[in-house]
Amino acid sequence: MSADDDPDCPSPPPRLRVAVVGAGPAGIYAAEALTRQQDVPVAVDLIDRLPTPFGLVRHGIAPDHPKMRAIRDTLHRALDHPAVRFVGNVEIGRDLSCRDLHAAVDAVVYTYGAALDRQLGIPGEELPGSLAATALVAWYTGHPDADRATVEAALARARSVVVVGVGNVALDVARVLARTPAELEPTDMPQHVLDVLAAAPVGRVTVLGRRGPAQATFTTQELRELGELAAADVLVDPADLELDPAAEERVAADRVVSRNLAVLREWAGHTAQPGRATVTLRFFTRPVRLLGEDRVTGVEVERTVVDADGRASGTGETTVLPADLVVRSVGYRGGELPELPLDPNRGTVPNDLGRVLRGGDPAPGEYVAGWIKRGPTGVVGTNKHDARETVATLLADVAAGVVRPGGGGDDDLVTTLRARGADPVLLEDWRAIDAAEVALGATRGRARTTLHEWESLLAAVKAAAARVR
Repeated sequence: MSADDDPDCPSPPPRLRVAVVGAGPAGIYAAEALTRQQDVPVAVDLIDRLPTPFGLVRHGIAPDHPKMRAIRDTLHRALDHPAVRFVGNVEIGRDLSCRDLHAAVDAVVYTYGAALDRQLGIPGEELPGSLAATALVAWYTGHPDADRATVEAALARARSVVVVGVGNVALDVARVLARTPAELEPTDMPQHVLDVLAAAPVGRVTVLGRRGPAQATFTTQELRELGELAAADVLVDPADLELDPAAEERVAADRVVSRNLAVLREWAGHTAQPGRATVTLRFFTRPVRLLGEDRVTGVEVERTVVDADGRASGTGETTVLPADLVVRSVGYRGGELPELPLDPNRGTVPNDLGRVLRGGDPAPGEYVAGWIKRGPTGVVGTNKHDARETVATLLADVAAGVVRPGGGGDDDLVTTLRARGADPVLLEDWRAIDAAEVALGATRGRARTTLHEWESLLAAVKAAAARVR
């Protein structure tokens, strides 16, 4: 008699099969939350378009932040869980449709982030020498889709750079551009990135904030790192640090803003030293037009005032800043995924506590977490709480019978993908890429050098497979 026929040995309950689309922090934290709970046995397929996991931890955090980038060592532990399967090099809409996913699993959690940049919406923005921060960050982190030609052409002439925005990404861009070659050499940047940055003639970086320092969104750690640059001075106009009553209240109520002001006041009144680059933080300033004919040559900016509600408005007082390169860092928005609703204004998927809403009603078995759920806010760790909230919602739907474990098909997702001609990259394949990057870094005395081309990433997988045979 088999265990299935023995009433004293009941069959184990069916596993809840979940596909998580996006292997960045939000997706990995969602997988971790699913595997840590004890109420429902689970099997999680963590799907990503890239053949590498970690999302913005790999291709968003600046490479000169080794402690921050070390977060991926923590994230890797979730990938090692036996109930989690990394399935990279798989694009929804190309290799699988959303409908295919729902036919194969019991629930889908979309965590594919918000990778599109927002526009300034000003004349001249289309000129060569005007870049989105997303393009520059993708390039210096070695994203395989980075537009090398455009970015490198812009940097070749960039003596004066204007960065629009006062969030962490804007400070990352300013800091990387102001670094010396010796400061960047130990990072895991691809070699061509190091070579281009070493040759770039950047001598002046200006960071523009349309509102005051009390409304800036950078963290104190990011801000302080500007003051640690080996060959650049940070400049701040003391007049920009004079606070009105509303800003004073904000400083008193928010410890991060208070700490930021303390750092900025340390720099107020600094003067540029001969032979050193400068990073200037200008507040109450917004761009109104990019100047130039064949490429950017300057930025017309307008002085602003901020009202009691934190809204900025122009004063009509304009000046021109020379600029060979303008980098906009004014926010991100989510892109459309075939068959998934998207709020065009917010750039997020309509949801209620992570449940996808279609026409205002919850869509059974569909969930979101991370930036595509809430917008591009918070730090990496914010995604952990966010993912746990979504997983709690999913498990509540399981308890209510809205989602039924075992309701998906019996077909294995990876088997189906291979039958369709796709070439999914699994965890062992990723380990081969990881080993290849470590080996490449060792040739130049670094811990790692990022492989930046699709061909080289997949070649590392094939080489490892050939050795096994």
